Amino acid sequence: MQNVLAMTYLWLKAGHIIFVIFWMAGLFMLPRLFVYHQEAPEGSDEAAKFVDRERKLLKIILLPSIILVWVLGIALAITLDAWSQGWLHAKLLLVLILSGYHGYMAGYAKKLARGERPFSGKKLRLLNEVPGIAVALIVVLVIVKPF
Repeated sequence: MQNVLAMTYLWLKAGHIIFVIFWMAGLFMLPRLFVYHQEAPEGSDEAAKFVDRERKLLKIILLPSIILVWVLGIALAITLDAWSQGWLHAKLLLVLILSGYHGYMAGYAKKLARGERPFSGKKLRLLNEVPGIAVALIVVLVIVKPF
């Protein structure tokens, strides 16, 4: 029985890491697409292609990835019985922030699709740093477990 639990844990962990990588790749790519989209002339074929690319990235990569990250992450926390550990609370807070960022970026894609361009390319480039900072903090929390 111990062997089965150990193998389940390893498969959950592997799946969680794989889908975190997919999710982060998408979160790094989306603001970059927004920058290029905003540089395309409004109403052009090029802008329409970016709308399609952004939609596909959100629906095909980002949405399934965020769902699986949460499902597998919760399963890992249950398997480890880690709910009382401070590092997990901090990690969950950061993952909630990243999930909110994901939602915010999905909303921004809808604005761009309607022809609205509220942010400058510079601001979008700065927003592109959010996932990198968050994931660096999350990795430290999970590996070091400082509290």
